[in-house]
Amino acid sequence: MFGKTVLCLTFVLLLAITYSIFIGSVDLRSAFFPLLQPPSAANATCATAAGPIRVYMYDLPRRFNVGMMDHQSPDNLPVTSENLPPWPKNWGLKQQHSVEYWLMASLLYGGGGEEREAVRVLDPETAEAFFVPFFSSLSFNTHGHNMTDPATEIDHQLQIELLDFLRKSIYWQRSGGRDHVIPMTHPNAFRFLREQVNASILIVADFGRYSRSMSNLSKDVVAPYVHVVESFTDDDLPDPFENRTTLLFFRGNTVRKDEGKVRAKLAKILVGYNDVLYERSLATTKSIQESTQGMRSSKFCLHPAGDTPSSCRLFDAIVSHCVPVIVSDRIELPFEDEIDYSQFSVFFSVKEAVQPGYMVEQLRKIPKERWIEMWRRLKNISHHYEFQYPPKKEDAANMLWRQVKHKLPSVQLTVHRQKRLKVPDWWGRRR
Repeated sequence: MFGKTVLCLTFVLLLAITYSIFIGSVDLRSAFFPLLQPPSAANATCATAAGPIRVYMYDLPRRFNVGMMDHQSPDNLPVTSENLPPWPKNWGLKQQHSVEYWLMASLLYGGGGEEREAVRVLDPETAEAFFVPFFSSLSFNTHGHNMTDPATEIDHQLQIELLDFLRKSIYWQRSGGRDHVIPMTHPNAFRFLREQVNASILIVADFGRYSRSMSNLSKDVVAPYVHVVESFTDDDLPDPFENRTTLLFFRGNTVRKDEGKVRAKLAKILVGYNDVLYERSLATTKSIQESTQGMRSSKFCLHPAGDTPSSCRLFDAIVSHCVPVIVSDRIELPFEDEIDYSQFSVFFSVKEAVQPGYMVEQLRKIPKERWIEMWRRLKNISHHYEFQYPPKKEDAANMLWRQVKHKLPSVQLTVHRQKRLKVPDWWGRRR
């Protein structure tokens, strides 16, 4: 009798469980295989979010950014998409360091939808990154004509005020500034207090003026210079190889410091060639126009190092669809995790380039078919180097925000580790 009762109760229990599973009120996977479950809503933020990154932009007084372009508006007037001053067309070389302006403009823009790599959020609690809209490059170019000019004290004072502002921010304090994005593409930008923000994600043109302990590829983003020649938008000749009659083209300053001293050496060894144009020139409106035409009529455009490993000339060549010839041993290139520069550029070490005749001989050996492939590749990728407003899909500003997004997981790792460490980071003390 007792056995029949147990058997009956067991049958009823199994029937109840089966019915519960059928209607979904019991999840055996949760009970027996909890690790197979998707993350709860509370843990959803641990995963890298799809779509554009959410960026909070600090509302700084205009003197830190567009006030250097528009002196008429009140300093406390918030910058919006409606009152954003356009970038002046007559600013010449100041344009090459204007990445800071275009990043700010991309966040002010309200359209774009899924094509955008970053969207501005007004609630800092929802932000994944924080943008500091200080035009440090324009500040250097505006306040004082050289580094000994007394007017550079204005630039110095802006940096002091900015640091004071950031240190009072709970969001800067929370991460030590690691999730903050600060553009400084001019080699002398933020020069007085640069080391005070070295934990942040810096947007730089190269690492020529930075120590390894301050700026590096693991945490920072390499940006292209903003090109100063006009883009070649109607480059549709049936035979571009034959129509570009100059083999190798360079026009620019041949007197440079550091690695840029190679320019003077190249000037001596590149004379005597009928199809090589190597001219010394200063950056004027006329010389920029001449460079535009020169690059469009040349197969290869020479890019030797300047005062730092890179220069605007490389990106002028790209938008001119002139195959870059890069002579710089320490150059770092933008978007290199997504773009293979060897598909449309030719590289020489400084040692190779200064061998008389060597570089020209190697360029002559490149067959027409290979050059056409590189030319077509240049046409396909040149839109990645366009800074514009409104921003467009995968243009330079959006590519930079995507690079910032790639840096955020390591930023979060560092921030989370610092919260729980009770001793100085032992990784830093390893031999």
